[in-house]
Amino acid sequence: MTRPAVRKAIFPAAGLGTRFLPATKAQPKEMLPLVDKPTIQYGVEEAIASGIEQVIMVTGGGKRAIVDHFDRSLELEHYLEARGKSDLLHILSEVDELSNQLVITYVQQKEPLGLGHAVWTARLLVEGEPCAVLLADDVILCDEKPVLKQLMDAHAKTGATVLALRRVPRSEVSRYGIVATAGSKGGIHEVTDIVEKPPAGDAPSDLAALGRYIVIPAVFDELDRAEPGAGNEIQLVDAIKRTIGRQPVVGVEFDGDYYDTGTVPGYLRANLMLAMKREGLREELVPLLRELLETAPQGPSSRAL
Repeated sequence: MTRPAVRKAIFPAAGLGTRFLPATKAQPKEMLPLVDKPTIQYGVEEAIASGIEQVIMVTGGGKRAIVDHFDRSLELEHYLEARGKSDLLHILSEVDELSNQLVITYVQQKEPLGLGHAVWTARLLVEGEPCAVLLADDVILCDEKPVLKQLMDAHAKTGATVLALRRVPRSEVSRYGIVATAGSKGGIHEVTDIVEKPPAGDAPSDLAALGRYIVIPAVFDELDRAEPGAGNEIQLVDAIKRTIGRQPVVGVEFDGDYYDTGTVPGYLRANLMLAMKREGLREELVPLLRELLETAPQGPSSRAL
């Protein structure tokens, strides 16, 4: 049986980023840099490397910076060219090339009604096809096959909605959506339930669903019902959960380095970890970190730090 290929990816990017105020008062949290690249660019690069043909950005008010980033800036190009800044021109050309490798479309989420509602907002552009959903906060880097491609391959085999899974310490399960499974084959788990942020003693497993999904049309049918869940918002996981038993839902334990940039500590950790992997930066950071460890005040941290 030939199944429709996954050609489109939705990027929900309409959130207000309140955890990062005041930095996000006038710029989208998706544009906060990881070292020298906006967070959302890592996800777009992953989509391209996975064979995605169209990215659908679901944005809200004050998100113009995302549009501008993936568009050309002729004024900046002319400025750099006139000053012989060929190295910086090359960096700009790499960003421009991203938008040449796929179609980027923008749709506005009129109200902040939850992740599920943001995904539902893109339904007309999805046109009844299976599609990917990538959360820019979750940066996942792989040396070989991108995580999204791992999920797309699992969908091609099963025709199912696919979740990206990773085992987490039992002490941390209450931070995630945790799945129950009924066996696995070839690294693909059959998902029988999803429990959102359970207490450690009630978690059905230690497999957490992270920010990559392949969703089939049945999920959009559930989102059409606009049933509010946690936080009185329309949740994507709730819609997926309601399809279990009627449509296949599977999970893939992915290979790759995972960085949660949705909190200030996670964002700082991601910057440090990625900088340490960058030749040239690592050599400067190592002695700096040693110095900080030796000179940092003992006891509770203060605002001055």
